[in-house]
Amino acid sequence: MPRAARGYRCAACGWTTAAYAGRCSQCQAWNTLEPFAESRGPASIRGASPALPARTLALNDVPDEAGLRLPTRIDELDRVLGGGLAPGSLVLIGGDPGIGKSTLVLQAAARLAAQGKSVAYVCGEESPRQVRMRATRLGVADAGITLIPETNLDACLATAAAAGVDVLIIDSIQSVYVEGLETRSGGPAQLSEAGARLVTFAKGNEIATIVTGHVTKGGEIAGPRLLEHLVDAVLYFETAEGGSVRVLRAVKNRFGATDEVGVFEMTGEGLQSVENPSSALLESHDAMASGCAVTAVIEGSRPLALEVQALAVPTNLASPRRIASGLETSRLHLLLAVLARRGGINTGGMDVVASVTGGLRLRDPAADLAVLAALASAATDQPLPRGTAFLGEVALSGTIRRAQQAQRRLAELGRMGFTRCVVPAGTPPAEGIQLEPVRTVRDALTRSLR
Repeated sequence: MPRAARGYRCAACGWTTAAYAGRCSQCQAWNTLEPFAESRGPASIRGASPALPARTLALNDVPDEAGLRLPTRIDELDRVLGGGLAPGSLVLIGGDPGIGKSTLVLQAAARLAAQGKSVAYVCGEESPRQVRMRATRLGVADAGITLIPETNLDACLATAAAAGVDVLIIDSIQSVYVEGLETRSGGPAQLSEAGARLVTFAKGNEIATIVTGHVTKGGEIAGPRLLEHLVDAVLYFETAEGGSVRVLRAVKNRFGATDEVGVFEMTGEGLQSVENPSSALLESHDAMASGCAVTAVIEGSRPLALEVQALAVPTNLASPRRIASGLETSRLHLLLAVLARRGGINTGGMDVVASVTGGLRLRDPAADLAVLAALASAATDQPLPRGTAFLGEVALSGTIRRAQQAQRRLAELGRMGFTRCVVPAGTPPAEGIQLEPVRTVRDALTRSLR
């Protein structure tokens, strides 16, 4: 008879312990331990029969199918995936509730079905009627998609395997359960076991599998991090609050680059790929307002022009507030310190807010000068020169360092109508845009705030 193992498992990282504790020893999270009881089969009993030897395969006998992909015909999604879905791959798409995950996978399912692929859609969160209503709104109600209205994962996989589907979509991973585990659906044990079974199913049957997942308040996929380690690709949907622009970013991809981003716009007909992301990101740019600066970043294989906004207001608080959206708060503190020491503009008595338009997360150090210029403009309430962009990395010494791939960035800024750019000294000239070379932060502010 199988014996029941009882203990406590962390809902954040999956760590288990026999005794309850208020804090997880693995991830240091508080009040995340939950009781669990799962059966251990005969394989865990001492003296069990040894496993049979595994088969071997010569590396040069494996077919070279590096270029074999299933394109979804959604340009921005294929860009992030590295050209499309790889057969046998398991892709996890995460995002906040209501951001458009179900819409994206349903549109992808319809595009794949239109190419003659057999697609099964497990609607665990919604009823078939709700999926039909969404499909009608998206104009894909006549697509040849097979719905599986079931939450038992084993039953779903058996149905998909028997139907011989090419692509399986599960919406969402938190809604399905593995029978035999005495834990709630969406719990750490359920997600770990579901992920392991999905990997075995996808690779054993050469079926491309897409699963959606909700994120926590910290912006991570809800459940143990083991789930992200199991899958082949992890994509995150991001957006600015209340905005229509959606950004799809790969944080893990075994079949492509992890620095590619896809830009979408949510419309009444669903998610539409944005052919000119820079234009969408600069749509609300006001050149006459203070605290607004434009730069160009490299995201994957393409440059994007975007706007950094800042606001600085006097405060009576003993500790002025620093709020950052789209960039790390530590980076904001660093640039404010450089601005005070090297630029002569002190914001110690001001509340400072900085944000990046479009919901993008600013990771490119070449955007430092634009952030600093926006902060200086907001602190002095002086608009920056019209038609001017900023490019360069800011060092603690106040030196402006050169940006990589500067020519591509400048070409994108010129295409968006900018005629002048403040750049580090030594930047090669670019056609159609006047360069203002500077060496230090003080030089850059002197040429920008007059």
